[in-house]
Amino acid sequence: MHFATRLNSFASRPELFWPEEGGKPDTVALMTRAATAEGLDAVDLNYPDHFATHSSRALTRRAADLGLRLNGLAMRYYGEPAFRAGAFTNPDAAVRRRAIDLTKRGIDAAAETGADLMTLWLGQDGFDHAFAAEYGTLWDLEIAGLREVANHNPAVAVSIEYKPDEPRAHALLADIGTTLLAIREAGSPNLGVTLDFAHVLYAGEQPAASAALVARHSRLLGLHLNDGYGKRDDGLMVGAIHTVQTLELLRQARRDGYAGVIYFDTFPDTSGLDPVAECEANIATVRAMLNLIDRLEADNRLADALARQDAVAGQRIVQAALLGATPLGATPLGAGPC
Repeated sequence: MHFATRLNSFASRPELFWPEEGGKPDTVALMTRAATAEGLDAVDLNYPDHFATHSSRALTRRAADLGLRLNGLAMRYYGEPAFRAGAFTNPDAAVRRRAIDLTKRGIDAAAETGADLMTLWLGQDGFDHAFAAEYGTLWDLEIAGLREVANHNPAVAVSIEYKPDEPRAHALLADIGTTLLAIREAGSPNLGVTLDFAHVLYAGEQPAASAALVARHSRLLGLHLNDGYGKRDDGLMVGAIHTVQTLELLRQARRDGYAGVIYFDTFPDTSGLDPVAECEANIATVRAMLNLIDRLEADNRLADALARQDAVAGQRIVQAALLGATPLGATPLGAGPC
């Protein structure tokens, strides 16, 4: 299993790594610090932000020197004020063209680094007020934009990371249903889905259930782990609030054959945490959860409980495994015959 993390997180607590330097660290400096996190072996870059002062080749070489693989790129549209009114759905055709062309250049940059993944979070595409737009027109523009950028280079997978809102009051691609519908209508075989745990929570969804729908109707191209209280994108450490649901999501993703990178989309910089320690804690948590899943999957009791839709038995088994106890009337997990 490969682990990546939000690169900008490593600007947090700069005095711990750059005690004599001032100012905001650049992309290479952030990668250099990220590489010190034990177990971290991959990194995603934002386009165009992280390419402002370094070429694709230079970043690729530096990542390799640090022992990091470049997993993929993520588009960022906040650099141009005009995109506030929409990127692919902007009412101005010239602005829409700039957004689409910028995305194509990002896909080109991904290919130059050897990465085969571009993640799109289209938070600017949506609406805020009633009687502000024709919804059918917005949808048509979004589908046309997705289709065009996906077809630009079929060798690069394009993954949609949905989110209910922010910065718009209503995002057009707000939940798993609309995202899968958009992928179906766009019809490009290299389109897929990135599930961000906190986004899924405040879309009112059960993360593992959303993952199962992705496996049925599309492809899971990215898995962003974090945690939160379900009201906003809190970016807390993995398993800090919703341990059981995180465990269930990882089990579902593994059962559906996900073998991609696990990416930590957390915000240690919000409260001034040590980003290296925070990243290492996330890696340790996920490794422990994957080990626990191996134990659960090696025992028939959980599968039997799920087949019966017996929530009580399922909870007893999972909670006992988490807490180191034995379910009532059962042998310890792994102690008896399957």
